[in-house]
Amino acid sequence: MALTRRRTLLAGAALGGVALLTGCAEDDGPGRTEHSLAADRLRERSARDSTTLLARYDATLAAHPALESRLRPLRSEVARHAAAFTDERAAPSPGGATDGPARDAGAPASGPAPHGSRRPSGPRVPRDERAARAALADAERKLADVRTKALTTAPPELARLLASVAAAGAAHAYLLAEPAG
Repeated sequence: MALTRRRTLLAGAALGGVALLTGCAEDDGPGRTEHSLAADRLRERSARDSTTLLARYDATLAAHPALESRLRPLRSEVARHAAAFTDERAAPSPGGATDGPARDAGAPASGPAPHGSRRPSGPRVPRDERAARAALADAERKLADVRTKALTTAPPELARLLASVAAAGAAHAYLLAEPAG
């Protein structure tokens, strides 16, 4: 029963991800208004928030490689969200390859740092796998709440994107909080 619900949620989240990536671009034209500038700032902040969440996924994967099969699909969705907010398209990472523009946006790669180099300190990851998943779920939930609140001030096209990504984040939080098995 729980496995069926999880698959249904994943299928819904995947369809939502496809839908958000096929949206139309906003037409701002030469006379940019304060409203369009505010929308640009909201879009940039949303891209940064997704990139920060992506870094949290990478740090968790580096600390808990056993969670790879569970976290990699969710991480790929977050990478696509970051790309959608920057109007770039990122493909999911097959087998751990980089995720295109979202990776270039400053998210650290999972795995050890190259010999002789020091990776900047990222988010702290709990040592316990269950606590690490709970921390990711909390981050997803908080970001989904922030995006839901931002809907009231966003222009229609950006509001649809925010709503879709917030729904995916809520689904991610649910899946992360669900016991393994």
